[in-house]
This record gives sequence, structure tokens and C-alpha cells, in this order.
Amino acid sequence: MTESNGSQPAIIHYFVDEAGDPTLFDANGRILVGNEGCSKYFILGKLDVDDPAGLTAAMEGLRAHLMADSYFKGIPSMQPAARKTAIMFHAKDDLPEVRREVFKLLLAQDVKFYAVVRDKREAAAHECLLREKDARYRYRPNDLYDVLVNRLFRSRWFRAQQFNICFSRRGKSDRTAALKKSIESAITEFERDFGIPNRAAMHVSYSAPANNGGLQAVDYFLWALQRFYEFEQTDKRETECRYMQMIHQLTGEINDLDHVLDGKRGVLWGPTRPLILAARRPDPGAKK
Repeated sequence: MTESNGSQPAIIHYFVDEAGDPTLFDANGRILVGNEGCSKYFILGKLDVDDPAGLTAAMEGLRAHLMADSYFKGIPSMQPAARKTAIMFHAKDDLPEVRREVFKLLLAQDVKFYAVVRDKREAAAHECLLREKDARYRYRPNDLYDVLVNRLFRSRWFRAQQFNICFSRRGKSDRTAALKKSIESAITEFERDFGIPNRAAMHVSYSAPANNGGLQAVDYFLWALQRFYEFEQTDKRETECRYMQMIHQLTGEINDLDHVLDGKRGVLWGPTRPLILAARRPDPGAKK
């Protein structure tokens, strides 16, 4: 963040990306969630980056170092023609050895990660109810994305004089106006809920992850969080959920919209309530 002369920073830089996808149904309206190849959760995350230019330079330097390492010679994902690690860091495509180096770099940065998680099984059930009430109703994946944008930006507007919010580009259409509308709605709800008028300026932009260290970094945090949720009910839970423990110190709030705890739906995981496997055991009193 850029410091001001007052007690709050002048600018906070957020980088926003997603994990999973908002697809719920096939072309015939049948639920896809639960089928192989369809994620069970849709997650939107933002990374508060203190020094975006410095982070980008550090990640470019690390990539150049790894590309020059003879250990990786001949690895397909490290070849420029593959347009993967040679172009940018992307957790899904990077080798485990590369991921380890990227995580080591990120753990030394002044960043903070926040996310909102939607259980797509619950989302699909809700959409089916809406369709039963109105036969003309049709689900649009962008609607789910925009709702999560609203939830992701519903707090912390008092923390700075200006917010620069950079979204990872999705598809070919320019949805800047829709995203601004979702964020403006979140600001209105923040003012209503906390009684604090927002005086911060807001600048929304799109960017491709290549050459943008903030977007590559938030992708890594989202990858770790997605592994936790997608594998927590499998025999891989211990190995795949360890990444969240590793980034715990850099994690702020994780807004788990559908998890039921003590009979209440919706849980905020964070520093005082860590997101660990034991904490997300099914609540026997939960009502679905």
C-alpha cells in the first residue's frame, strides 16, 4: 500500500481472481455439480498487495532464475512454446518444485489474502427453486460471479483513501461496468451495516496475469484454498489441505457462505478461527 501522511494508507491495491467456475447446469438445464470435471465450489479471492511493482519484479526474477536452471531443461511446461511457466506462474500448470519456490517467495511478501466461497451444490439447489417458481427464469454464471464480488468487497472501505482493484480478465467481454455496480452495492451495504460513510475513491481495471505479479500471486493463494475445499472429503485431504496451513499467516477472512456451524449458515474463517479440517467437520445439527 502507498502511505499517506495521515493514519491510513493512501492507496490499497487489490488483485482479484477466481478458482473453480460458476457453471452449475448443462445446456439442457441438468445439474452438473458432482459430476467428474465440474468443481464443487466456486471461489473468488482478492490479494492486498503492498508493493505491486516490487512483487511483479520479484516474480519475474524468480521465473528467470528457474528458467536458467539446468534441472528444468527439457520440461514441457518450461518451454516458451507451451505458454505456461515460461510466460507466467500459474499454480495448476507449474511443477511441484516450481510451486514450492513461488510459495517461498510469496511467504516473504507484504500481502494479505481474502476470499468468499460458494458451495455449488447449494447454489444449484437454490437456482432450481427459482426455476420452479418461474419457468422463464434462466441461470447466468455471471450472476453468481457478481454476487461473490459483492460479498468479497462488503467491508474495509474505511482503510484507505483510494482502492485500485484489478480483476483477472475473463473471456472477451468487458464487464467493468457490471463489476463496478457490484462493488458499489457492496459499499452501500457497508455504509448501512457499519454506519461509516465511504470516502475512498475506487478504480476498477482488467489485466491478463502475464507480467502482472499480483494476479499470478492471487492465483497461487486461490489454488491452495481450492485444494482445501475440493479434497477435504477425500483420502487426499491431509496432503492437499496442507497448503492452507502454509499460507495461514498471510490469510485474512475466508467467507464460507454455505457452511453450517452451531446451526447457523455462513462462517468467517480467519486468524482467530483458522480454516482447518477439524473445524469444518459436518455439524450434526445442521439443516440443509
